[in-house]
Amino acid sequence: MEMNFEDKLSELETIVEKLEKGQLPLEESLELFEHAITLSRECNNMLKSAKQKVEKLIEEDNDLRSEEMSLN
Repeated sequence: MEMNFEDKLSELETIVEKLEKGQLPLEESLELFEHAITLSRECNNMLKSAKQKVEKLIEEDNDLRSEEMSLN
Protein backbone atom coordinates (compact mmCIF):
# COMPACT_ATOMS: atom_id res chain seq x y z
CA MET A 1 0.00 0.00 0.00
CA GLU A 2 1.28 3.43 -0.97
CA MET A 3 2.06 5.76 1.92
CA ASN A 4 0.26 9.10 1.97
CA PHE A 5 2.02 12.45 2.27
CA GLU A 6 1.56 12.75 6.02
CA ASP A 7 2.99 9.27 6.66
CA LYS A 8 6.00 9.95 4.46
CA LEU A 9 6.64 13.28 6.14
CA SER A 10 6.36 11.70 9.58
CA GLU A 11 8.83 8.97 8.64
CA LEU A 12 11.18 11.59 7.22
CA GLU A 13 11.03 13.57 10.47
CA THR A 14 11.80 10.42 12.47
CA ILE A 15 14.83 9.68 10.31
CA VAL A 16 16.11 13.23 10.68
CA GLU A 17 15.81 12.99 14.46
CA LYS A 18 17.78 9.72 14.47
CA LEU A 19 20.49 11.16 12.24
CA GLU A 20 20.77 14.35 14.30
CA LYS A 21 21.52 12.35 17.43
CA GLY A 22 24.66 11.02 15.75
CA GLN A 23 24.55 7.69 17.62
CA LEU A 24 24.13 5.37 14.63
CA PRO A 25 26.86 3.38 12.91
CA LEU A 26 28.04 4.88 9.63
CA GLU A 27 26.46 2.21 7.41
CA GLU A 28 23.05 2.59 9.08
CA SER A 29 23.31 6.38 8.88
CA LEU A 30 24.01 6.16 5.14
CA GLU A 31 21.06 3.82 4.59
CA LEU A 32 18.74 6.11 6.54
CA PHE A 33 20.06 9.17 4.71
CA GLU A 34 19.41 7.50 1.34
CA HIS A 35 15.86 6.61 2.42
CA ALA A 36 15.34 10.17 3.67
CA ILE A 37 16.36 11.57 0.29
CA THR A 38 13.87 9.27 -1.42
CA LEU A 39 11.09 10.30 0.97
CA SER A 40 11.95 13.96 0.50
CA ARG A 41 11.71 13.67 -3.28
CA GLU A 42 8.42 11.80 -3.05
CA CYS A 43 6.96 14.43 -0.70
CA ASN A 44 8.14 17.20 -3.00
CA ASN A 45 6.50 15.51 -6.00
CA MET A 46 3.26 15.08 -4.06
CA LEU A 47 3.29 18.79 -3.14
CA LYS A 48 3.91 19.79 -6.76
CA SER A 49 1.03 17.61 -7.90
CA ALA A 50 -1.32 19.07 -5.30
CA LYS A 51 -0.29 22.61 -6.26
CA GLN A 52 -1.00 21.89 -9.92
CA LYS A 53 -4.44 20.51 -9.06
CA VAL A 54 -5.29 23.58 -6.99
CA GLU A 55 -4.05 25.93 -9.71
CA LYS A 56 -6.17 24.09 -12.28
CA LEU A 57 -9.25 24.40 -10.08
CA ILE A 58 -8.56 28.10 -9.56
CA GLU A 59 -8.15 28.60 -13.30
CA GLU A 60 -11.41 26.80 -14.02
CA ASP A 61 -13.24 28.74 -11.32
CA ASN A 62 -11.80 32.18 -12.08
CA ASP A 63 -11.95 32.48 -15.86
CA LEU A 64 -8.51 30.93 -16.39
CA ARG A 65 -6.81 33.26 -13.92
CA SER A 66 -4.02 31.57 -11.95
CA GLU A 67 -3.09 32.77 -8.49
CA GLU A 68 0.22 32.25 -6.71
CA MET A 69 0.13 29.88 -3.75
CA SER A 70 2.36 29.61 -0.74
CA LEU A 71 2.91 26.08 0.59
CA ASN A 72 4.14 27.32 3.96
